Amino acid sequence: MSQFFQIHPETPQKRLINQAVEILRKGGVVVYPTDSAYAIGCHLGDKQAADRIKRIRKLDDKHNFTLVCRDLSDIGVYAKVDNTQYRLLKNFTPGPYTFILDATTEVPRRLLHPKRRSIGVRVPDNAIVQALLGELGEPIMSSTLILPGETEPMTDPYDIRETLEHDLDLIIDGGFCGLEATTVVDFTGEAPEVVREGKGDPAPFRV
Repeated sequence: MSQFFQIHPETPQKRLINQAVEILRKGGVVVYPTDSAYAIGCHLGDKQAADRIKRIRKLDDKHNFTLVCRDLSDIGVYAKVDNTQYRLLKNFTPGPYTFILDATTEVPRRLLHPKRRSIGVRVPDNAIVQALLGELGEPIMSSTLILPGETEPMTDPYDIRETLEHDLDLIIDGGFCGLEATTVVDFTGEAPEVVREGKGDPAPFRV
C-alpha cells in the first residue's frame, strides 16, 4: 500500500520532502508532479526499483529513462554537452523539455540506449521536484506516468492512487500539473531533432 503526501506546489513542506527522499533512497518507486505531467521515478542506482517501473508501464529494455536533474551542472555530470548545446539548454531549462544527449561514464550502462550510449535529461520548472532533488543531491531516474495502452499521462493523484496504490511506495499530490508530456529533442546527431512534440515549444529546435 503506497503512502500519499499532499505537498504544497509552491512552498513544499520540508518534513514531507525529507520523508519522500528517504523513500527514494530505500528503493522506493515514487509518483511525483513535474511542470508537464506526473512522472514515476526511483533512485538512480536501484535496478530493482527501475524494473518495477518497467513492469508498471510494460516497458521493454529499449525504453530510454530520463534523468531528472536540478540544474545544468547536474546535466554536465551525466551527459556530454558542447558549447552550442549548452547555450540552448541554458535558455530552455528549467522547462518542459527532455534532451537526449551522449552519456558520460557516470551513467549506469543499463540506463543507456542500447545502441547509441545516449541518455535523456531534463530540468523541470516545479518547486516540489526542485526540493526533492535539492535534498536528494542527485538526479531521479524517471519516466512519464503513461499506463500501458494509453497515449496521455495520468493527471489526477486520486486516480493514480486508486489504480496503482499497490504498485507504488509513494504518491505525491502536487495538484494539477498538465496533460502533456515533455517535448523531446535529440542532440546526438549533427543538428537538434525534435522527436516528440509536447508541452515545450519545439520551434527553437527546428533547423
